[in-house]
Amino acid sequence: MEIRWLEAFVAVAEELHFGRAAARLRLAQSPLSQTIRKLEKELGTTLFDRSTRSVALTPAGHAFLPHAHRVFEELELGRQATRATSGVVYGTVSIGFSGALNHLTLPPLTRAVRQRYPEVQLSLTGRVMTRDGVEQLEQGGLDIAFVGLPIDPSPVRTRLIGREPLGAALPIDHPLARERDIDLADLADEGFITTPAATGSALQELAMQACVKAGFRPRVIQEITDPYMILTLVSAGVGVALMSSGVAGIMPSAAVFVPLRGEPTYMDHALAWLDDNPSPVLKAVLDLAEEVLPTPKR
Repeated sequence: MEIRWLEAFVAVAEELHFGRAAARLRLAQSPLSQTIRKLEKELGTTLFDRSTRSVALTPAGHAFLPHAHRVFEELELGRQATRATSGVVYGTVSIGFSGALNHLTLPPLTRAVRQRYPEVQLSLTGRVMTRDGVEQLEQGGLDIAFVGLPIDPSPVRTRLIGREPLGAALPIDHPLARERDIDLADLADEGFITTPAATGSALQELAMQACVKAGFRPRVIQEITDPYMILTLVSAGVGVALMSSGVAGIMPSAAVFVPLRGEPTYMDHALAWLDDNPSPVLKAVLDLAEEVLPTPKR
């Protein structure tokens, strides 16, 4: 088994498209397909279900992927070890985040890493919802993920870094837009814009719970992954949304954030990682995160 075979497998597994994977590896598609067949012959199993329209991992492919990731992690650790004797923190940390919901937490961490560890390379992936982030951590695709709590049972570790109450994002011409605060029940007849339920978004789950607690089930008229695009659609008058209070400072010009009355529903922001990830650069970044993103008092 050769390293380049594993590189080919990981590329196809992540792209789920032989053409895109070939372009990513700067190969022609035919040699890539031959490499995958060699790997499957070596392993004695099929790693991908192929059709003319789609490519999908088989159960064996899903089982093999985290081990393939770990091979490259070990190679990176080897590179880092060669630098360790000089005391330099060196390597790559991959971080997943959702987007606008992290605008108060991601920048302080990335800025601090750049300043203290200039040899560390950050690989940032946006539009990562909570469930997806946890799954990528478990599979070795990410080192750190910004998630919402609670998460489903998992070997992933989490640490609370922020608590924000939910509030209403309203178009600027909405009848309640000028109110100091509102009852959530006042929005029972509105159309809501949310993150997709299928993505495992903590924000979406909290919003649904808050509405049910207020006595109604929200009528969802639009689902979209990007939190800032939700705000954009609110400003366009498409509907209303429930968002954490941290977005109040980045609202589009034609939308407003209005706090909710009564007992607050909190969005708990956290960092997530795997304890058995042996990367020394990950430990350095997590230690730094405790300085710049301390756990708030409840």
